[in-house]
Amino acid sequence: MHIKKHILPILFAVLVCCAMPSMAQQGKSKKQLEKERAQIEAEIRRLNGELARAKKNTRLTNSQLAALNKKINERNRLIDNINGQLSNIDVQITQMNDSITAIQSRRQALQYAYAATVRSLYKEYNNMDRWVLLFDSPSYNHALLRRKYFKRYNEYRLQQARAIRQCEQQLIDVSSELQRQKDEQNNLLSMETRQRDQLTREQRQKEASVRQSRANERQIANQLSTKEAQKKQLQKQIQRIIDEEVRRAAEARAAANRNANRPAANNPAPNKPAPTTTNPAVDKTTAAEAALSNDFASNKGKLAWPVVYTSISRNYGRYTHESGGENMNNGIDLVTVQGTNVYAIFKGTVSRTFTCPNGTIGIIIRHGDYMTVYCNLASASVKAGQKVNTRAVIGTVASDGNGHGEFSFQLWKGRESQNPRAWLR
Repeated sequence: MHIKKHILPILFAVLVCCAMPSMAQQGKSKKQLEKERAQIEAEIRRLNGELARAKKNTRLTNSQLAALNKKINERNRLIDNINGQLSNIDVQITQMNDSITAIQSRRQALQYAYAATVRSLYKEYNNMDRWVLLFDSPSYNHALLRRKYFKRYNEYRLQQARAIRQCEQQLIDVSSELQRQKDEQNNLLSMETRQRDQLTREQRQKEASVRQSRANERQIANQLSTKEAQKKQLQKQIQRIIDEEVRRAAEARAAANRNANRPAANNPAPNKPAPTTTNPAVDKTTAAEAALSNDFASNKGKLAWPVVYTSISRNYGRYTHESGGENMNNGIDLVTVQGTNVYAIFKGTVSRTFTCPNGTIGIIIRHGDYMTVYCNLASASVKAGQKVNTRAVIGTVASDGNGHGEFSFQLWKGRESQNPRAWLR
């Protein structure tokens, strides 16, 4: 009996100690999974917003498809996350059932031992009198040992009763925790069912988007081809205008030089070389243009951007476009909001306004030997011959037909186009 008295509590303590690290690990894993699930749900909400924005325009089928693919991937991750939590709960439920079995076995053993003790006492009750056994001892020490034995035996019975009550309370607690785990498991199973239903709807939506994309593919290809053709026409148009502006400037300088070198009238000495005359106005204009060119060149890399933009849709240089073939972009194309103000990047004189192939407005500003070109404008607030200052508003950005604005900007030195990125800060 003394062996049982000491071994059973030790076995129970070992059982609890073994279970605690495992349950702590499961709790940690559960927190990680719940955190991951929250992040995935936040990403799905963001993708829902992106998809809603894409749906506002039926021509953004590719954007819809990309958003749907991302959302389906996140939905699959969420379902995997839920399955991971279910696996953890299954492990916890198994551990709970094992704990219940162990506690029930221990309670049964305690109850059996207690019952055996009670039966033994009941059988010997009429044959044993504690006081008779005590006073019938052969010696005082023997009587003292018998008294200690009766005391310890009584304590042992009380300990058995307490151990049985503790086992019953532990059984109640573990059973309650098991029920809570099962409730959580049912909630996760319901969540998984809802997520799978939503995944099915999103996959059907993706299939519909793919069908719509295929149906509009030819139309989109034609639109891209038309847009690229207009870009090519615009490049040729600007090149032609630039050539004409350079030629006109050269002719003006040549005429000024001829006027400056014309012989003076009524030359009294025909055998002597005719003295030349100078034109102060021509010299002043030439000097001002040279100074403006030098001033413009000295600000390379410091010039402000002509518009507030959201992204760059096309950089300077040759590129292969979506409709097939190559094209040359002599400037830079910026995505912005339609109606955004367009600013002159430097002081100068408006050389010309013209109509682009797509029906929008273009403006050229001369800065001495340099020219800046502003295309795809809905309106122009300047006219040819007008002088403008740095950061003066010269117009507003036109719509690209999709509710956005796309602005094209070019920078030339004579007949050579420059990369605007090298000039703008």
